[in-house]
Amino acid sequence: MKVKERISDRIWLVFVHVFVALVVLLMTLPFINILALSFSGETAVIQGRVTFWPIDFTLNTYERVFTESQILLALRNTVWLTLVGTVINVVLTVLAAYPLAKRRLKGRNVFLALITFTMIFYAGIIPHYINIKNLKLLDSFWSLWLSGALSTYNMIILKTFFQSLPESLEESAQIDGASPIRILVQIVLPLSKAALATIALFYAVGWWNSYFNNMLYINKAELTTLQIRLKELLSLTNSNLFQNADASEQNKIVEESVKAVSIVIATVPILIVYPFLQKYFVKGVMIGSIKG
Repeated sequence: MKVKERISDRIWLVFVHVFVALVVLLMTLPFINILALSFSGETAVIQGRVTFWPIDFTLNTYERVFTESQILLALRNTVWLTLVGTVINVVLTVLAAYPLAKRRLKGRNVFLALITFTMIFYAGIIPHYINIKNLKLLDSFWSLWLSGALSTYNMIILKTFFQSLPESLEESAQIDGASPIRILVQIVLPLSKAALATIALFYAVGWWNSYFNNMLYINKAELTTLQIRLKELLSLTNSNLFQNADASEQNKIVEESVKAVSIVIATVPILIVYPFLQKYFVKGVMIGSIKG
């Protein structure tokens, strides 16, 4: 019986590994194809000969995109928007989740109900825009940072995690005379690295990919973000920005190449950040399964 069980277990493990490998392959092949298109020559792209390896390797599209599209300015703006926005998000989420995790907080259920209410009901785009305009925040990153300062969903996740921490740790610190702020900074937050890293990654990806609010509230060219610039870039592919009548065949840019380069530029920075947060993220994604 034991031998049969071992054989069945091995067969199951082989099946699971093969299945996971196929899923990973299906998820990575499209990006590999995009990467190959971004480094391939115009003729090979037009003829559809590019699969998973660059043909007629060239950096021409990257050079033209970075030199003629002001993409570096948009990239700098997006990095600044993401960094500051993520810091604001994490700080406010912690300050909201920590007290709401305490059952002794007076009016706790009322506050939770009011905050949860915002997940279901939304005033709409026009009232939101009028509010931002009346606050004189248009054409400013503060219109984005303040309007997206807190995610109710992430706050509830973090609150659930804080509730799972042993209360004895805080009680012992209180006996030693530690203030609530000191307990939060020196005891609770160091124990919450996985949760904070997960929440920070959620916020950072959201800021990096933000598009609609940026288009709605930001009109200054010097504040253009990466996603907006990439959208403009794709719409200008067939215009004079990339198509020069005097250019040689090797220097011309095709739409598919520009699309591929745009996807690479928008994706690679987040892919670079993820490995540094992976050890926390793997643990942190299980936070929501803990019942508080």
